[in-house]
Amino acid sequence: MCETLCGMDTLRSSLKTIPVHEAIGMVLAHDITEIRKGEFKGRAFRKGHIVRQEDIGHLQRLGKEHLFVLSIADDEIHEDEAALRIAKALAGKGVTYESEPKEGKINLIAQYDGLLKIDQQRLLGLNMLGDVMCSTLHNNTVVKKGQVLAGTRAIPLIVKKDLIERAEGVLRPLHATSAVIEVKRLRRPKVGIVITGNEVYYGRVKDAFAPILTNKIGEYGGDIVDISYAPDDVSHIEARLRDLLYAGADLLITTGGMSVDPDDVTRFAIRRLGATDINYGSAVLPGAMFLVAYISATVRQCDSATEQKGVKATEQMGDKVKEQKSDSATEQKGDSATERQDEKITRRQSDTIPILGIPACGMYHKRTVFDLILPRILAGERIGRSELAELGHGGLCLNCKECRYPVCPFGK
Repeated sequence: MCETLCGMDTLRSSLKTIPVHEAIGMVLAHDITEIRKGEFKGRAFRKGHIVRQEDIGHLQRLGKEHLFVLSIADDEIHEDEAALRIAKALAGKGVTYESEPKEGKINLIAQYDGLLKIDQQRLLGLNMLGDVMCSTLHNNTVVKKGQVLAGTRAIPLIVKKDLIERAEGVLRPLHATSAVIEVKRLRRPKVGIVITGNEVYYGRVKDAFAPILTNKIGEYGGDIVDISYAPDDVSHIEARLRDLLYAGADLLITTGGMSVDPDDVTRFAIRRLGATDINYGSAVLPGAMFLVAYISATVRQCDSATEQKGVKATEQMGDKVKEQKSDSATEQKGDSATERQDEKITRRQSDTIPILGIPACGMYHKRTVFDLILPRILAGERIGRSELAELGHGGLCLNCKECRYPVCPFGK
């Protein structure tokens, strides 16, 4: 509170108050906002505007009987310059910002589609300084190119230079490897799906998972390599997963068989496949019985004995690999050079293939833990026990009659 009041005192000492009718020919030291209910809210007079005789009536209608004439000391800077410096210190990869402040505020904007990442501790450090601020969207929000990610401004009209220097130090400390606000590109996955359960495999009930997952993968521009069905049998499920690996899948998804019933054996098949770092259970409802695991990409190179245990015929696999290569070539032709390079970097960062196990709730709820984790997987993040546990705060879906996700508190 003291720092804020001191900032106000500094501002007062740098300004002279001039009656509006005496300000003709003088230069405005700050923007003047106009609000007409239901019609307009914005800048009526720009900083630097020379006051004219015809402006006097307009200014008085805005409630301005006095105007500020600004005097800036050597150890102070104007709000616009302060906002520009803070925006520059905040912005990282995939983030740009407006070149000209509006009423002392600058918006930070996504340069491309991706996953928004916010360093919340450094953001808090900035906002604790006083006289400067930044507000952002939630961390891990999927954003579109051109979308506003954050807004920053200096609160008083004049700010001490040393405060801005401190702010820059908080936002870009020497040890930092990333910026406070970044956008990670999402790779377009090649997904293999195994839908488990005797009831579906033997045709007793109609499968509902395939169309749901196809739509969700399509939201991120992904391709479905194949959708396989398996009974509640460990060997059969394992074999179908291997089929998908050989077909070129770089993300495996299983559905069903994730509870504690004796027939639910999907997670055991995932372990037998050679998966490591298996984390079963999340702090999200719906989705408590969710599973995340990883398998080395070298599993593709299995011996012939393993192939005979359930891998599809060599001819079929050859055809699928050819199709995958053809799809990949077509995809690369359509991408920009930057997008291709980012995807290559993402793939080089990890030699593992994620496996996501979705419990039955994925059929009945429009949004589940799967929707919270999938974009982070596609951004190249490694999801473990701590990441799943952190989702507990905000991880309760309200099951609204009309789902408006992601414009809701779920996962925030």
